[in-house]
Amino acid sequence: MITVLVANTKGGCGKTTVATHLAAAFAGAGLRSGLADADKQGSALGWLQVRPGDAAPISALDWREGPEKPPKDLDRLIIDAPAGMKMKKIEELLRLADVIVVPVLPSGFDEPVTGAFLKDIEALKPIRKSKAAVGILRNRVQAGTRMAAKLDKFMLGVGHTGVGRLRHRLVYADIAGRGLSVFDLTGKQYEELREDWAPVLRYIENSDPAMQVQAVGE
Repeated sequence: MITVLVANTKGGCGKTTVATHLAAAFAGAGLRSGLADADKQGSALGWLQVRPGDAAPISALDWREGPEKPPKDLDRLIIDAPAGMKMKKIEELLRLADVIVVPVLPSGFDEPVTGAFLKDIEALKPIRKSKAAVGILRNRVQAGTRMAAKLDKFMLGVGHTGVGRLRHRLVYADIAGRGLSVFDLTGKQYEELREDWAPVLRYIENSDPAMQVQAVGE
């Protein structure tokens, strides 16, 4: 099993959107996927509750009171971390993760908070000993804008791998309320958006050499 922690202490950066889409991508590829919600708000669990019965199945794990032992038969486990985590909580979740995906928005508010979060986790044992890979995912990016260029510059100084950029599209908010992802829907617009996810999916798949498979979404 590969365990992916989606985390950032900055709220509103799209952690739940990223976590639900990763779970849906792996489920849609035929992998047994679980989505653990560690956020008191329970947004990921709410998404699963309204997910249509004919969509690719995803196991729901309620971790709002703390991590529990995941089912042994899962191929992929995605953890949706809360914003504003204390370092003790962060380290507890990091110990479980093979990969940490850190979403960041092109914003003067998000970039410094994300930078501070990355420095904090770099001091923790799972990162120091290279037991967990850290990938930075640029979210809600509008290509060609000044803010997008500023975010690209920020990425040069973070010291971690950039694992792609997701375009800013209102469709994400619309389908979230229906328990869906771009991996559950057909049509050209969804096909194009799925291409944005290929780098981060490939990064996750390649995080464990013993479990490498053809990247989902390729």
